[in-house]
Amino acid sequence: MDRIKLGLVGIGKIARDQHLPALAASQDFELAATASRHGRVDGIDGYGTIAELVSARPDISAVSLCTPPDGRFEQAMAAIAAGRHVMLEKPPAATVSEAEALAQAAREAGVTLFATWHSREAAEVDAARDWLVDRRIDAVRIRWMENIRQWHPGQDWILAAGGFGVFDPGINALSIATRMLPQPLTVLSATMDVPSNRACPIAAAVTFRSGAAQVDAKFDFLQTGEQTWHIEVDTDAGMLRLTQGGGWLELPDGTVLSGSDQEYPRLYRDFARLVRNGESDVDLRPIQLVADAFLVADRRVVEAFEF
Repeated sequence: MDRIKLGLVGIGKIARDQHLPALAASQDFELAATASRHGRVDGIDGYGTIAELVSARPDISAVSLCTPPDGRFEQAMAAIAAGRHVMLEKPPAATVSEAEALAQAAREAGVTLFATWHSREAAEVDAARDWLVDRRIDAVRIRWMENIRQWHPGQDWILAAGGFGVFDPGINALSIATRMLPQPLTVLSATMDVPSNRACPIAAAVTFRSGAAQVDAKFDFLQTGEQTWHIEVDTDAGMLRLTQGGGWLELPDGTVLSGSDQEYPRLYRDFARLVRNGESDVDLRPIQLVADAFLVADRRVVEAFEF
């Protein structure tokens, strides 16, 4: 089967760390061009904007957007209007209404829209979901804490309006929780610590409900030392512990499961399947939870932050 020609939009850190290696190994896609204001990929045609890319390359039938969420709506709409299939890096847009509008536009244009959540593709997330399906869940603890200076060096956009702040990584945890917990999540309360010189939180605590269980979540961008990405679930059969961002699973009987990092290769395989089947996948639950947290949060101003 011929590989699908794809344009990669936004050649920044996430594109170089994850998308380019996944595409280089893909049997489904051929990286045919890029669009970026600053970045280029050696040996690949590069354009300054997505409008230039779709105009110059009618042979490219799909695009993958790796740009920050603020401004991605216009880029995705341009691709959809040009009849191209679209894959969106997480979060899919700056707002829920933008994401919903993109989904409607894709349906009307008859193209695929894939709103990705890469952490759902971590090695042991599905195993955790399957183990929990018949269990009574009593309590859940989410701890997603990392060093912004290590993982997002100099990326001022992430703390600017529309950048999500600590919820840029935190939404990864919520994407896992909405996949693995049998009952829907709803927001009960939240607090957010916002630096005096920034628009978005650098730390947050959110309490959710899932069925009869309380879900206690803490997100922190100022974690030093060991980085923490784990979810613990207390059940009638003991505690399940999912760590390393979903790559390591500990069950109450002592069973330990771990697998290799295949998040982005799996995303591109899913995108190819959706394109070939004429389908879309737009699950907005994680971004809806973030939006709800912002609606109810007690916002606390904390000391200024500089990279």
